Amino acid sequence: MRRVTLLAIDATINLLLGLLLLAFSDGLVRLLGVPPAAHGFYPTILGGVLFGIGIALVIESRHTTGHGGGLGLVGAVAINLCGGLVLCAWLVFGGLSLPLHGRVFLWFLVVLLVGISSAELAMALLSTRHGT
Repeated sequence: MRRVTLLAIDATINLLLGLLLLAFSDGLVRLLGVPPAAHGFYPTILGGVLFGIGIALVIESRHTTGHGGGLGLVGAVAINLCGGLVLCAWLVFGGLSLPLHGRVFLWFLVVLLVGISSAELAMALLSTRHGT
């Protein structure tokens, strides 16, 4: 995959997750089967941050030189890998009481985040090796 394609996929993921969290509600919590929050403040703040990261990735993917001023490939790897591993730790060690569809949804996110991080890291390493 090309760098621009990976950044566009990653931007889409972050924008969608950001919008999902920005629309945080009790109904959405029930629908997804995820742990509820006492107040929607923190989830919506996280949604805004993720949406901003998505915008930065869109900016970066639009510049062919790789220096567009948005978030670069290595930064995207760090964000996605950290988020995916923290979520994985919650699922493995957090003792969360979730319905099956909630566990499936959250494990899907872990696989998605770690998978896109792996692809981005491979692309960054290949770019470094080939001097591009």
